[in-house]
Amino acid sequence: MKAIWDSAPGLLLVTGGLLGLTLPFGKLATAAGVPAIVWAFVISLGAGGVLLCVLLLRGKPMMLTPHRLRYFCVTAAVSYAFPNFLMFSAIPHLGAGYTGIMFTISPVVTLVFSILLGVRRPNLLGVAGIAVGFAGATMVALTRGEAGQPAEPFWVAVGLLIPVCLAAGNIYRTVDWPRDTGPIELAAGSHLASAAMLLAGMFFLPGGAGQLGRLAEVPAVTLAQAVSASAMFAFYFRLQAVGGPVYLSQIGYVAAAIGLFSGTLFLGEHYRLLTWAGALVIIAGVAITTKAQARRS
Repeated sequence: MKAIWDSAPGLLLVTGGLLGLTLPFGKLATAAGVPAIVWAFVISLGAGGVLLCVLLLRGKPMMLTPHRLRYFCVTAAVSYAFPNFLMFSAIPHLGAGYTGIMFTISPVVTLVFSILLGVRRPNLLGVAGIAVGFAGATMVALTRGEAGQPAEPFWVAVGLLIPVCLAAGNIYRTVDWPRDTGPIELAAGSHLASAAMLLAGMFFLPGGAGQLGRLAEVPAVTLAQAVSASAMFAFYFRLQAVGGPVYLSQIGYVAAAIGLFSGTLFLGEHYRLLTWAGALVIIAGVAITTKAQARRS
Protein backbone atom coordinates (compact mmCIF):
# COMPACT_ATOMS: atom_id res chain seq x y z
CA MET A 1 0.00 0.00 0.00
CA LYS A 2 2.86 2.42 0.80
CA ALA A 3 4.31 1.80 -2.68
CA ILE A 4 0.98 2.81 -4.27
CA TRP A 5 0.61 5.83 -1.95
CA ASP A 6 3.93 7.23 -3.21
CA SER A 7 3.53 6.25 -6.90
CA ALA A 8 1.75 8.57 -9.32
CA PRO A 9 0.98 5.75 -11.85
CA GLY A 10 -0.29 3.47 -9.06
CA LEU A 11 -2.46 6.23 -7.62
CA LEU A 12 -3.76 6.99 -11.13
CA LEU A 13 -4.93 3.40 -11.68
CA VAL A 14 -6.54 3.02 -8.25
CA THR A 15 -8.27 6.40 -8.32
CA GLY A 16 -9.47 6.02 -11.91
CA GLY A 17 -10.74 2.52 -11.21
CA LEU A 18 -12.76 3.61 -8.18
CA LEU A 19 -14.09 6.62 -10.09
CA GLY A 20 -15.17 4.34 -12.93
CA LEU A 21 -17.32 2.29 -10.53
CA THR A 22 -19.38 5.43 -9.86
CA LEU A 23 -20.84 5.27 -13.39
CA PRO A 24 -22.51 1.83 -13.27
CA PHE A 25 -23.50 2.35 -9.62
CA GLY A 26 -25.12 5.65 -10.60
CA LYS A 27 -27.02 4.09 -13.48
CA LEU A 28 -28.36 1.30 -11.26
CA ALA A 29 -29.46 3.82 -8.63
CA THR A 30 -31.15 6.28 -11.00
CA ALA A 31 -32.86 3.38 -12.80
CA ALA A 32 -34.35 2.40 -9.42
CA GLY A 33 -35.78 5.91 -9.05
CA VAL A 34 -33.11 7.55 -6.89
CA PRO A 35 -32.88 11.26 -7.90
CA ALA A 36 -29.52 12.50 -9.19
CA ILE A 37 -29.12 15.00 -6.35
CA VAL A 38 -29.68 12.25 -3.76
CA TRP A 39 -27.06 9.96 -5.31
CA ALA A 40 -24.55 12.83 -5.46
CA PHE A 41 -25.33 13.42 -1.76
CA VAL A 42 -24.62 9.75 -0.97
CA ILE A 43 -21.15 10.02 -2.51
CA SER A 44 -20.20 13.20 -0.69
CA LEU A 45 -21.67 12.22 2.68
CA GLY A 46 -20.21 8.71 2.48
CA ALA A 47 -16.75 9.94 1.51
CA GLY A 48 -16.72 12.90 3.90
CA GLY A 49 -18.11 10.96 6.85
CA VAL A 50 -15.76 7.98 6.56
CA LEU A 51 -12.70 10.16 6.01
CA LEU A 52 -13.61 12.39 8.97
CA CYS A 53 -13.81 9.26 11.16
CA VAL A 54 -10.35 8.25 9.91
CA LEU A 55 -8.96 11.64 10.93
CA LEU A 56 -10.55 11.47 14.37
CA LEU A 57 -9.29 7.94 14.98
CA ARG A 58 -5.80 9.18 14.13
CA GLY A 59 -6.19 11.94 16.69
CA LYS A 60 -6.13 14.65 14.01
CA PRO A 61 -9.25 16.83 14.42
CA MET A 62 -10.09 18.98 11.42
CA MET A 63 -8.81 22.52 11.96
CA LEU A 64 -11.01 25.20 10.41
CA THR A 65 -9.42 28.43 9.20
CA PRO A 66 -10.85 31.03 6.78
CA HIS A 67 -8.55 29.72 4.03
CA ARG A 68 -9.57 26.11 4.59
CA LEU A 69 -13.28 26.97 4.77
CA ARG A 70 -12.98 28.82 1.46
CA TYR A 71 -11.12 25.89 -0.06
CA PHE A 72 -13.73 23.40 1.19
CA CYS A 73 -16.66 25.40 -0.17
CA VAL A 74 -15.21 26.25 -3.58
CA THR A 75 -13.89 22.72 -4.12
CA ALA A 76 -17.22 21.26 -2.99
CA ALA A 77 -19.22 23.31 -5.48
CA VAL A 78 -16.91 23.13 -8.51
CA SER A 79 -15.45 19.64 -8.18
CA TYR A 80 -18.16 17.57 -6.51
CA ALA A 81 -21.69 18.87 -5.94
CA PHE A 82 -22.33 20.41 -9.37
CA PRO A 83 -20.47 17.94 -11.65
CA ASN A 84 -21.84 14.90 -9.77
CA PHE A 85 -25.36 16.28 -10.06
CA LEU A 86 -24.79 16.81 -13.79
CA MET A 87 -23.30 13.32 -14.20
CA PHE A 88 -26.13 11.42 -12.51
CA SER A 89 -28.73 13.55 -14.29
CA ALA A 90 -27.14 12.76 -17.67
CA ILE A 91 -26.48 9.02 -17.22
CA PRO A 92 -30.13 7.92 -17.78
CA HIS A 93 -30.16 9.86 -21.06
CA LEU A 94 -26.62 9.26 -22.35
CA GLY A 95 -25.64 5.91 -20.81
CA ALA A 96 -22.90 5.16 -18.28
CA GLY A 97 -20.28 4.48 -20.96
CA TYR A 98 -20.95 7.64 -22.97
CA THR A 99 -20.97 9.78 -19.82
CA GLY A 100 -17.67 8.18 -18.86
CA ILE A 101 -16.10 9.35 -22.12
CA MET A 102 -16.68 12.91 -20.92
CA PHE A 103 -14.02 12.32 -18.27
CA THR A 104 -11.43 11.79 -21.01
CA ILE A 105 -11.93 15.36 -22.21
CA SER A 106 -10.95 16.74 -18.80
CA PRO A 107 -7.14 16.63 -19.34
CA VAL A 108 -7.39 18.72 -22.52
CA VAL A 109 -9.70 21.27 -20.88
CA THR A 110 -7.40 21.35 -17.83
CA LEU A 111 -4.46 22.21 -20.06
CA VAL A 112 -6.50 24.92 -21.82
CA PHE A 113 -7.36 26.49 -18.46
CA SER A 114 -3.70 26.20 -17.38
CA ILE A 115 -2.67 28.14 -20.48
CA LEU A 116 -5.39 30.79 -20.15
CA LEU A 117 -4.61 31.39 -16.47
CA GLY A 118 -0.86 31.49 -17.03
CA VAL A 119 -0.21 28.34 -15.00
CA ARG A 120 1.47 26.75 -18.02
CA ARG A 121 2.78 28.22 -21.29
CA PRO A 122 1.61 26.65 -24.55
CA ASN A 123 3.91 25.20 -27.17
CA LEU A 124 3.17 24.00 -30.70
CA LEU A 125 2.87 20.34 -29.70
CA GLY A 126 0.57 21.19 -26.83
CA VAL A 127 -1.70 23.24 -29.10
CA ALA A 128 -1.80 20.31 -31.55
CA GLY A 129 -2.83 17.97 -28.73
CA ILE A 130 -5.63 20.31 -27.70
CA ALA A 131 -6.87 20.47 -31.30
CA VAL A 132 -6.86 16.68 -31.65
CA GLY A 133 -8.61 16.25 -28.30
CA PHE A 134 -11.40 18.64 -29.23
CA ALA A 135 -11.79 16.91 -32.62
CA GLY A 136 -12.36 13.64 -30.75
CA ALA A 137 -14.82 15.33 -28.38
CA THR A 138 -16.76 16.63 -31.37
CA MET A 139 -16.95 13.12 -32.85
CA VAL A 140 -18.28 11.74 -29.57
CA ALA A 141 -20.79 14.59 -29.15
CA LEU A 142 -22.21 14.00 -32.65
CA THR A 143 -23.19 10.42 -31.77
CA ARG A 144 -25.42 11.68 -28.93
CA GLY A 145 -25.28 8.68 -26.63
CA GLU A 146 -26.20 5.04 -27.12
CA ALA A 147 -26.69 3.54 -30.59
CA GLY A 148 -30.31 3.75 -31.69
CA GLN A 149 -31.21 5.98 -28.73
CA PRO A 150 -29.90 9.46 -29.59
CA ALA A 151 -30.20 11.87 -26.68
CA GLU A 152 -31.46 15.40 -26.91
CA PRO A 153 -28.71 17.98 -27.64
CA PHE A 154 -29.47 19.47 -24.21
CA TRP A 155 -28.24 16.31 -22.46
CA VAL A 156 -25.14 16.17 -24.64
CA ALA A 157 -24.40 19.76 -23.56
CA VAL A 158 -24.93 18.75 -19.92
CA GLY A 159 -22.43 15.91 -20.41
CA LEU A 160 -19.88 18.28 -21.91
CA LEU A 161 -20.17 20.58 -18.89
CA ILE A 162 -18.80 17.78 -16.68
CA PRO A 163 -15.17 17.98 -17.93
CA VAL A 164 -15.31 21.77 -17.77
CA CYS A 165 -16.22 21.63 -14.07
CA LEU A 166 -13.60 18.95 -13.39
CA ALA A 167 -10.90 20.94 -15.16
CA ALA A 168 -11.75 24.11 -13.23
CA GLY A 169 -11.56 22.11 -10.00
CA ASN A 170 -8.20 20.58 -10.96
CA ILE A 171 -6.69 24.03 -11.39
CA TYR A 172 -8.29 25.60 -8.32
CA ARG A 173 -7.28 22.84 -5.91
CA THR A 174 -3.64 23.09 -6.98
CA VAL A 175 -3.46 26.89 -6.95
CA ASP A 176 -5.23 27.37 -3.58
CA TRP A 177 -4.06 24.24 -1.71
CA PRO A 178 -3.83 25.24 1.99
CA ARG A 179 -0.32 25.01 3.42
CA ASP A 180 0.41 22.23 5.91
CA THR A 181 -2.86 20.44 5.13
CA GLY A 182 -2.99 16.76 4.19
CA PRO A 183 -5.04 15.17 1.39
CA ILE A 184 -7.40 13.25 3.69
CA GLU A 185 -8.33 16.39 5.63
CA LEU A 186 -9.02 18.27 2.39
CA ALA A 187 -11.08 15.39 1.00
CA ALA A 188 -13.15 15.10 4.19
CA GLY A 189 -13.85 18.83 4.50
CA SER A 190 -14.67 19.33 0.83
CA HIS A 191 -17.08 16.40 0.70
CA LEU A 192 -18.88 17.34 3.88
CA ALA A 193 -19.33 20.84 2.43
CA SER A 194 -20.62 19.27 -0.80
CA ALA A 195 -23.07 17.07 1.15
CA ALA A 196 -24.39 20.15 2.97
CA MET A 197 -24.89 21.99 -0.35
CA LEU A 198 -26.70 19.05 -1.94
CA LEU A 199 -28.92 18.53 1.12
CA ALA A 200 -29.88 22.21 1.04
CA GLY A 201 -30.59 21.90 -2.69
CA MET A 202 -33.06 19.07 -2.09
CA PHE A 203 -35.41 21.42 -0.26
CA PHE A 204 -35.87 23.42 -3.47
CA LEU A 205 -37.04 20.34 -5.40
CA PRO A 206 -40.38 18.48 -5.24
CA GLY A 207 -40.37 16.01 -2.35
CA GLY A 208 -37.65 17.80 -0.41
CA ALA A 209 -35.37 15.70 1.79
CA GLY A 210 -38.03 12.98 1.70
CA GLN A 211 -36.38 11.85 -1.54
CA LEU A 212 -33.67 10.24 0.63
CA GLY A 213 -36.17 7.45 1.27
CA ARG A 214 -35.53 6.23 -2.29
CA LEU A 215 -32.19 4.85 -1.12
CA ALA A 216 -34.08 2.00 0.53
CA GLU A 217 -34.64 0.64 -2.98
CA VAL A 218 -30.91 0.01 -3.50
CA PRO A 219 -29.28 -0.57 -0.07
CA ALA A 220 -26.41 -2.75 -1.34
CA VAL A 221 -25.51 -0.35 -4.15
CA THR A 222 -25.70 2.60 -1.73
CA LEU A 223 -23.28 0.92 0.68
CA ALA A 224 -20.89 -0.08 -2.13
CA GLN A 225 -20.93 3.47 -3.51
CA ALA A 226 -20.24 5.05 -0.12
CA VAL A 227 -17.29 2.72 0.54
CA SER A 228 -15.74 3.12 -2.91
CA ALA A 229 -16.21 6.92 -2.82
CA SER A 230 -14.45 7.29 0.52
CA ALA A 231 -11.51 5.21 -0.72
CA MET A 232 -11.38 7.02 -4.06
CA PHE A 233 -11.14 10.54 -2.68
CA ALA A 234 -8.38 9.72 -0.24
CA PHE A 235 -6.31 8.49 -3.21
CA TYR A 236 -7.63 11.40 -5.33
CA PHE A 237 -6.15 14.13 -3.15
CA ARG A 238 -2.91 12.19 -2.73
CA LEU A 239 -2.63 11.95 -6.52
CA GLN A 240 -3.25 15.71 -6.73
CA ALA A 241 -0.25 16.29 -4.45
CA VAL A 242 2.04 13.75 -6.14
CA GLY A 243 1.14 14.19 -9.81
CA GLY A 244 -0.27 17.72 -10.21
CA PRO A 245 -3.51 18.87 -11.88
CA VAL A 246 -2.93 17.75 -15.48
CA TYR A 247 -1.65 14.30 -14.48
CA LEU A 248 -4.58 13.98 -12.05
CA SER A 249 -7.08 14.71 -14.81
CA GLN A 250 -5.95 11.56 -16.64
CA ILE A 251 -7.92 9.39 -14.19
CA GLY A 252 -10.64 9.98 -16.78
CA TYR A 253 -9.05 7.37 -19.06
CA VAL A 254 -9.33 4.63 -16.46
CA ALA A 255 -12.82 5.73 -15.41
CA ALA A 256 -14.02 5.93 -19.02
CA ALA A 257 -12.67 2.46 -19.80
CA ILE A 258 -14.51 0.97 -16.83
CA GLY A 259 -17.66 2.92 -17.68
CA LEU A 260 -17.62 1.81 -21.32
CA PHE A 261 -16.89 -1.85 -20.67
CA SER A 262 -19.18 -2.21 -17.66
CA GLY A 263 -21.96 -0.43 -19.54
CA THR A 264 -21.49 -2.67 -22.57
CA LEU A 265 -20.96 -5.98 -20.75
CA PHE A 266 -23.26 -5.64 -17.72
CA LEU A 267 -25.81 -2.89 -18.40
CA GLY A 268 -26.72 -3.73 -22.00
CA GLU A 269 -25.46 -0.48 -23.52
CA HIS A 270 -24.35 -0.27 -27.16
CA TYR A 271 -22.36 2.50 -28.85
CA ARG A 272 -21.66 3.41 -32.44
CA LEU A 273 -18.27 2.93 -34.04
CA LEU A 274 -17.92 6.73 -34.23
CA THR A 275 -18.25 6.94 -30.43
CA TRP A 276 -15.40 4.46 -29.92
CA ALA A 277 -13.33 6.17 -32.63
CA GLY A 278 -13.89 9.57 -31.00
CA ALA A 279 -12.77 8.19 -27.63
CA LEU A 280 -9.54 6.93 -29.23
CA VAL A 281 -8.95 10.33 -30.88
CA ILE A 282 -9.40 12.04 -27.50
CA ILE A 283 -6.87 9.66 -25.96
CA ALA A 284 -4.45 10.45 -28.81
CA GLY A 285 -4.92 14.17 -28.17
CA VAL A 286 -4.15 13.84 -24.48
CA ALA A 287 -1.14 11.63 -25.27
CA ILE A 288 0.19 14.48 -27.43
CA THR A 289 -0.42 17.09 -24.72
CA THR A 290 1.27 14.83 -22.14
CA LYS A 291 4.30 14.47 -24.41
CA ALA A 292 4.34 18.24 -24.87
CA GLN A 293 4.41 18.73 -21.10
CA ALA A 294 7.24 16.20 -20.74
CA ARG A 295 9.31 18.05 -23.36
CA ARG A 296 8.70 21.36 -21.62
CA SER A 297 9.76 19.86 -18.30
